[in-house]
Order: sequence, then C-alpha cells, then structure tokens
Amino acid sequence: MDNVKKINTDSNNRAVKTSGNTKKKVLGIIGTVFFTIVSLFYIAPIVVVFVNSFKKKAFINLDIFSFPDSKSFAGNANYIEAVNKYGFLKSVGWTVFITVCSVFVILLCTSMCAWFLMRVKNKVTKTIYFLCIFSMVVPFQMVMFTLALIADRMKLNTPWGLIIVYLGFGAGLAVFMFCGFVKSIPVEIEEAAMIDGCTPLQTFFLVVLPIMKPTYISVGILETMWIWNDFLLPYLVLDINKYRTVSIVVQYMKGSYGKVDMGAIMSALTMAVIPVIILYLACQKHIIKGVASGAVKG
Repeated sequence: MDNVKKINTDSNNRAVKTSGNTKKKVLGIIGTVFFTIVSLFYIAPIVVVFVNSFKKKAFINLDIFSFPDSKSFAGNANYIEAVNKYGFLKSVGWTVFITVCSVFVILLCTSMCAWFLMRVKNKVTKTIYFLCIFSMVVPFQMVMFTLALIADRMKLNTPWGLIIVYLGFGAGLAVFMFCGFVKSIPVEIEEAAMIDGCTPLQTFFLVVLPIMKPTYISVGILETMWIWNDFLLPYLVLDINKYRTVSIVVQYMKGSYGKVDMGAIMSALTMAVIPVIILYLACQKHIIKGVASGAVKG
C-alpha cells in the first residue's frame, strides 16, 4: 500500500510540474508575440524615415508609406542637399563636441559628488542629496525663460557655456544613480587604500572609480542620448546665428510660409538617429547592468 501511495504521489507531482511548465511556455510565447508587436510600433517610424530619405520630395508627400521605385527614387541627392545646403556636417561637429564634453563633465563631477555625499554624513550632504533628487521633479518649463535670460547675461550662449548648463540639468539623475551604487561599495576597501597612504583623490580615482565602471557606462549612455537629441535647451541658450546643433538644423529645414524640405529633413533625421541607435544597441547590456548594480542597497 505504501508503494502504491508513493507511486500515485509521484505521478501527481509530475502532472503538476508538466502543467506548470506548459503554462510557462504558453505565457512565454504570448509575451514574446506581444512585445514583438510593440517593438514593431517603435521601429516603424524609423523605417519610414529611412525609406523616405531616398525618395524625391514630391513623392514623399504623395505616399509616405510606399517604397521608392524607378520614378520616386532620388538616390543620395537628399543627403547631399542636407550636407551642402544646410551645413549638416558642421552641426554634427558642434553636437559631437557639446555631447562629449558635457557627458565627460557630468560623469566626473557627479560621481565625485555622489561619493562625497555617501561617505560624509551630515545635514549639509543630506540637503544637497535631496536637492539633487528634487531637481529631477521640477519641470523644465518652469525655469526655461529665466534660464535663457541668465545664460544671455552671463555670456553662456556658446557651446562651452552650454556644457555648464547641461551639467546643472543632468546632475540630478546622475547623482541619484551614482549614490545608489556607492552604497554597495564596502567602506573597508577605501579604508585599506587610505592606510596604504592614498589621499582622498587617489582613493577615488584608483579604487572607487574602477569599481563604478558599470554605472559610469549606463549614466554616460543615458546622458549621451539625452544631449544628442535635445532641441529646446540649445535653442534657448545658444547663439543660433553662430552655433547650431543637429536638432536645430533639422528645425531650420522648415522654410518660411510653411514650406518644408521633406527630402532633406528625412535624410538629416536618418543621419542623426543612426549613431544613437548603434551606440544604444552596442551598450544596452551595460545600461541594465549599471542600473541593477545601483539597486543592490538602499
């Protein structure tokens, strides 16, 4: 009798496990199909822009969702016009300069700030930390007109001045993420380095900074995508008669009286989007790793 009960129990357990595995497989298939459909909705606009960048201007407005044929195919004429007529390459140069310098300054300053805030516990550091968090909540529209006025009076309407402005607006998220990661770093490692004779700066650059590499990569990618695609902040701060980023040049491809150069816009958008997509696809695993590592504690 005992053997029969064991056999029945084992068979019941196997049946339960089999049904559970079947449910997981079905849910996995449904989830895969659902998220595939959602991803297509995100990819579709990029594909439409890319396809239309090779079509003649008249055919873009007539049928935006059609593929170019022998009549509508314009080759690389739209790309040549965007580069020669609108100075797209010059705008790319300014955008790369602003993006690289801004991200470098944000990473360096905010990582050091986060390390200091997490290691020095007093009312001042707590206040600074909560101010950084609060800056993430304040809408940009509340400060944009005041910012434009102050930037003009302080002569910050240059790419070098815009870097300082980006440091202020990008510090909130960066400090928040770096603080989350610093909490997971054992203090004993830093104490051992100081016992060996390291100064605070040496401890940070030689010990703490290499450990923070995953968060550096994730914050750097997020800040790069934001600064590269940003339109409103450069438009408000920069002297657009001298300095124009990619987003500003695309906006100026819309002429007077509502005239829009769709061919040049499509080609410019394609050239502007592709570098960011490549960067994100190459580094997306580091974003997930950096965010997860910053959520270990607190």
